[in-house]
Amino acid sequence: MFLLACIFASSAICFGHSDAESAEKILPYPIHQKKMANGLNVVTVPFDSPGLAAFYIVVRAGSRDEIEPGKSGFAHFFEHMMFRGTEKYPNDKYSEILKSTGASANANTSLDRTLYHMTGSSDKLEIMFDLESDRFMNLKYSVQDFKTEAGAVKGEYTKNSANPYTVLYEKVLETAFDKHTYKHTTMGFFEDIVDMPNQYDYSIEFFKRFYRPEYSTVIVVGDVTPEQVNALSEKYFSKWEPGTYKTVVEAEPEQKGTRYTHLKRQGFPPYLQLNYKGPAFSDKEIDMPALDVLNSILFSEKSDLYKKLVLNEQKCRFVGGGAQDSRDPFLIMLRSSLKKTDDLQYVKDEMVAALEKAKTTPVDPQVLKDTKMHLKYSFAMHIDNPTAIAESLSAYTWLTGDPESLNRLYAMYDKVTAEDLMMVAKKYFVPEKLTIATISPNDSESIK
Repeated sequence: MFLLACIFASSAICFGHSDAESAEKILPYPIHQKKMANGLNVVTVPFDSPGLAAFYIVVRAGSRDEIEPGKSGFAHFFEHMMFRGTEKYPNDKYSEILKSTGASANANTSLDRTLYHMTGSSDKLEIMFDLESDRFMNLKYSVQDFKTEAGAVKGEYTKNSANPYTVLYEKVLETAFDKHTYKHTTMGFFEDIVDMPNQYDYSIEFFKRFYRPEYSTVIVVGDVTPEQVNALSEKYFSKWEPGTYKTVVEAEPEQKGTRYTHLKRQGFPPYLQLNYKGPAFSDKEIDMPALDVLNSILFSEKSDLYKKLVLNEQKCRFVGGGAQDSRDPFLIMLRSSLKKTDDLQYVKDEMVAALEKAKTTPVDPQVLKDTKMHLKYSFAMHIDNPTAIAESLSAYTWLTGDPESLNRLYAMYDKVTAEDLMMVAKKYFVPEKLTIATISPNDSESIK
């Protein structure tokens, strides 16, 4: 699992839980939620961090939502444009006032969301609300500003393309997906990025579609109270008007055979990636928790395969990987960096052999218990500050719309059985769902 991580109908009730209930959950702090009348969800987690608060806004729109041909890359583009300023707070004034909070603002984009975040002085929380509500409701930019930022995005794409792993990831998505918008990365297709300076009018439409309260969740963690956060939310976000747009993403047809993609790179370590079609994230189905456990057993540094290929035979520099949490079915990415190109077939066969064995051989009960405990408690040890908590809650908010999904998922690990591990191995690790990706000095790799 790469992420460490109910839309409520009532707009008048705050939801939390008692200390006794919280003690049974992976996050030992109450999650208070209030759904505002305009659809904005407000999440507060009081945490003992005197004078400190993390302020996050999750927008549930990412590259997944870029459904029109020729219009990819706009979710990531607005990660840039949102710092262009408004009439009330132009860019320089925004930065100046933000510094007074002791915070710096940043953002990032993925397949399923765009995330805006800052951590600063809790006594400056109202300033944070003022700044963020203004730009979410009143972002304004000229055609020239738009073209300037579009050029910056193209430069970022070009810079990223110098990394062979980034290029291969792009090739993997283009090869593995036919119809779904996961076919393009968060940066978008290059031809769309080149044409982006001509899409000013569409950029305005994109903002109007997704930068709406029903797509958004405010998460505040730290030295705050729910009453304080809810009052500020009403003061600064209640006039944010909801929209009507809903994304309809075309479902990916079933893959019916192994696919291949290759990147030729001289002087670069040979690399192998097995990409199996996996499930969408769910905090109710056992598949994703079982895959997390199985991948940890098979491909972590404690696994038999890692010890064989990396430590004993020393054919690989690295073996690892797992399933990425996503709103729709995505990929289980299993990776290996090799020392010699001639070993690509051998390493692929060894990885597949480990997966085949997992289909029929029950895992040792103690190994299963230890792995589940490690997954749960390594996460529990991580959530020790407002930023880490807000980051984790954000992950499950963009996946399901409900931050309580975090607690539900981690409760599922306790239910994973040896039979579940064999079930998911048989279900997902089959040749028909596989896309093989390689990097080597050769023109192609004849991996079977």
